[in-house]
Amino acid sequence: MKLPIFIADAFTAKAFRGNPAAVCLLENKLDEDMHQKVAREMNLSETAFIRKLHPTDNFTQKNVNSTLTFVTLSGELKARRAEDGIILDLPLYPAQPQDFPEVEDLIKTAIGDTLVQDVRYSPDTQKLLVRLSDIYDRSFLENLRVNTQNLLQVDNTGKVKGLILTLKGEPGGQIPAFDFYSRYFAPWVGVAEDPVTGSAHTVLSSYWSQHLGKKDMHAFQCSSRGGELKISLRPDGRVDIKGGAALVLEGTLTA
Repeated sequence: MKLPIFIADAFTAKAFRGNPAAVCLLENKLDEDMHQKVAREMNLSETAFIRKLHPTDNFTQKNVNSTLTFVTLSGELKARRAEDGIILDLPLYPAQPQDFPEVEDLIKTAIGDTLVQDVRYSPDTQKLLVRLSDIYDRSFLENLRVNTQNLLQVDNTGKVKGLILTLKGEPGGQIPAFDFYSRYFAPWVGVAEDPVTGSAHTVLSSYWSQHLGKKDMHAFQCSSRGGELKISLRPDGRVDIKGGAALVLEGTLTA
């Protein structure tokens, strides 16, 4: 059995940056067990899109269709082509104010004495959003050592499944201007740090849109790989998140 396989880095225009995502196009005759086996093998990082191949839905191989739909644990995920990248159509999740003493131990364990400006919680995604003080800059967030090893012991209630650290952006200069920065950690689901995270930005987009008074924003996730995201909030309560993609491997998987 031979299967076409494409591996791309998402939210970047350069190879070996952004989020490593395995994209595999499979024949319709394969059963669910085989899908799961391929998904486990191709899961290079945290993202593996395993999709049955349809003759009229061959988005990766330059067909005329502009949209692909993936069925995920959190519902349908639609991706459509744009001239300068790929747009993900995602729900927008508000984050409500969180009483700091309830999560103080978790935050202190993760980032020590780093000053915190705001704390929010998204019940829909079970993500805790922690905004760092405006006294910090991008380089501080990039170099911040986050202790994820002990978070499972500090919070094992099941309430929190992901920790978002975020920081207000800076005016443009020699580097591109961004509206906000972030990093994302999810040891509760086996991910120490996610390189670039679309789901985290469904919460971040809602938060920063309110605080900046903007519907269109430019964001950067400050992991060691790093990735840029262009964000547009829509009137229907959803958000378009656009990023580039760099194909790093194309070949045939034999099974």
